[in-house]
Amino acid sequence: MLTQAQIDSYHQDGYVQIPGMFNQAEIDLLYGVATDDSVVNNSFDLNDQNGKKTKLTLWFTAGDDSFGLMSRCARLVQGVQSLLGPGEVCHFHSKVMQKEPRVGGAWEWHQDYGYWYKNGFLYPEDMISVMVALTDATIENGCLQVLKGTHKMQRIEHHFAGEQQGADMDFVQEAEKVSDLIYCELKAGDVLFFHPNVLHRSEANLSDTARWSVISAYNLAHNIPFREKNTSCITPVAMVPDEALLDSGKKEVIQADFLLKEKEITLSLK
Repeated sequence: MLTQAQIDSYHQDGYVQIPGMFNQAEIDLLYGVATDDSVVNNSFDLNDQNGKKTKLTLWFTAGDDSFGLMSRCARLVQGVQSLLGPGEVCHFHSKVMQKEPRVGGAWEWHQDYGYWYKNGFLYPEDMISVMVALTDATIENGCLQVLKGTHKMQRIEHHFAGEQQGADMDFVQEAEKVSDLIYCELKAGDVLFFHPNVLHRSEANLSDTARWSVISAYNLAHNIPFREKNTSCITPVAMVPDEALLDSGKKEVIQADFLLKEKEITLSLK
């Protein structure tokens, strides 16, 4: 469970970092699955404004594979519950972010709810993103950056920047004048919980080390979207004990409902 200080920090700043939430054995298992063909072969690229490719693999239902068990484990689900408050926690989707050395592209300034708004969710306060670092994330290899406290601002209009959707830069520039820029450097196994309206980005990976992470997004069941056809986001999570991840051994994501780039509503609404 998160401490009250950590919960307060999330609500004040729009994010909170939890060190060492997953141990090395768990990270070794997850990274092994992340680099399997079942994940890599289902990835797609999104070009940033400079033409560098950001690569991700995304699926909806949290199943009995290693990543599904990670998303459903008690430490994450209870952490989400403590931050979102009353309601049934549901798994919206998970994605493996693959930022390779020297070639991994940037993510433009955005709010996750800038995307999810277009899926028809009415209540951003009932949603959250949770990043698990599979490798160390540093300034050099393009760690996540956040503008502290910007979750208290409005939803900002998003426009296409390259193949990505980025927040209106006039609003971002004003937010930069009043908000601290934070580099969220993480060790493998650290976890970052962040609010769907906090402005964040990451720069291209120009280093010699990879930056891999998995991000699971959650929603409360009563926040029913009117444009999202997948029902995982309103299906309560079947929580499993923390030890289920290692006890299960390595299970590949082989029958997941992977997202196809051409079918994603936030990519198609140009």
